[in-house]
This record gives sequence, C-alpha cells and structure tokens, in this order.
Amino acid sequence: MSGQVLTRCVSRTLLSTSGVKCAKFRGTNRNYWTNFRRKSASLTRGGAVVLLGFPTMSCLLYEAHHRVQSSAVVHALEKEEVLEQADYLYSCAETEKLYQLLLQYKNSDDTEFLWRLARASRDLSLLPDMEAGRKKQLVYEAFEYAKKALEKDDSSFAAHKWYAICISDVGDYEGVKVKIGNSYIIRQHLETAIKLNPKDATSLHILGYWCFAFAELPWYQRKVAAVIFASPPTSSYEESIQTSTVRTC
Repeated sequence: MSGQVLTRCVSRTLLSTSGVKCAKFRGTNRNYWTNFRRKSASLTRGGAVVLLGFPTMSCLLYEAHHRVQSSAVVHALEKEEVLEQADYLYSCAETEKLYQLLLQYKNSDDTEFLWRLARASRDLSLLPDMEAGRKKQLVYEAFEYAKKALEKDDSSFAAHKWYAICISDVGDYEGVKVKIGNSYIIRQHLETAIKLNPKDATSLHILGYWCFAFAELPWYQRKVAAVIFASPPTSSYEESIQTSTVRTC
C-alpha cells in the first residue's frame, strides 16, 4: 500500500513539473500515460530512492560542514583564551603554573604555543632552587621547543628570538668550541628577529649584549678562538651602542 502511495506521489510530482495534466489523457495519450506509469514504478523501485535521498544527503553534508566550522571557531577561541591566560601568568611571574599550562600543548604544531613553552621552560630552569639535573633537562627541553617553533613558522620573530636565547643556554653545557660556534647562529637569528619586529626591546638588548661581549673578549680568549675557528666572531663597543640605540629610534 505504501509503495502505491509513493508511486502516485512521485508520478504526480514528475507530471506537475513537466506541465502535463493527468485528467486530460485520452485515446492515444493512454499509451503515454501507461508508459509513464511504468517508468514511475521503476523509479520507486530504485531511482526514486535516489531522488528522495538528495534532501537527506544535503542536510547531512550541511550538518557536517557546520560542525567543522563550529569546531574551528571553538578551537580558535580556545587558543586565544589559553594564550591570554599564558601571557597573564607570565606577567605575574607565575613560572611553574605557566609551564604546567603550556606543557599540555607540547605536541602542538602551533608556533605561538611552542615559543611560549620554550620561554617558560627556560624561565623555570633559572629558578634559584632548581636542582642541577632538572635545570639541564629544562634547558634542552626549551631548545627543542624553540627549534620546533621555528620549524613550524620561520616568519615568527619570537621563534627566532627564543631559538637564539635557548641555543646560547645549550652552549653552556656543550663546551667553549660549541658555544663560540653557536655565536654566529645566535647573531643571525637575533638579526632576523629584529628585522621581523624592529621594536622588540628584548632582541635589541640581547644583540647589543652579544656585541659588547665579543668586544670585551680578552686577547688570550681571542687567540684560543682563532685556533678553533679561522675567523672567530668579532664586534666593537661602537657596534654594541649602535645596536642598542640607533635601531630603537
């Protein structure tokens, strides 16, 4: 019974859309009507299912698309809230809480999370009561987070800045040769950070300090560096002053 009703509904729908009136079919039109009924019946057995499925499929596709969009919006809001909370904890010097918050995102591919986690790991390592083994672990963790942040987005000035800072810290555990070798890398990334954000005071200060440190390097240390490297890093007090003042104008 339900099949017959469905046949009539589909047939009437198709007839009405084609502009044909069933009541006026007479004589020779009867064959057309019979053929049409047969075609309608075949549609109910298979084709009509497809016709009836279009609205359902459209609804499902719309629902799926809507859910994806909603999920993206929720994720964006969640990210902004977490970053806002992280920056607040950093301003309050809540180092341990900040580290625990960001540690949840250590496997993230988002540079904004990663460079902040590198900073938090380094700050935690600098706490006065930090055990030596744990401090070393945090230093290397910070470097890995900064490295990953830079790999994910090399247009982030913060990623370049914290990569330079963290690789400098690693040099303290790797010996003089590695530390001097890393000096070239440190300067390169600091200059890139400044190029991306000329108003970042931290990058300007650190690069100025880098220049000052190599300008102040004693002659005997220069001799040692010259033995290890053909052309060791050099700088001057003038360059240090220029880096810290002229670039901030």
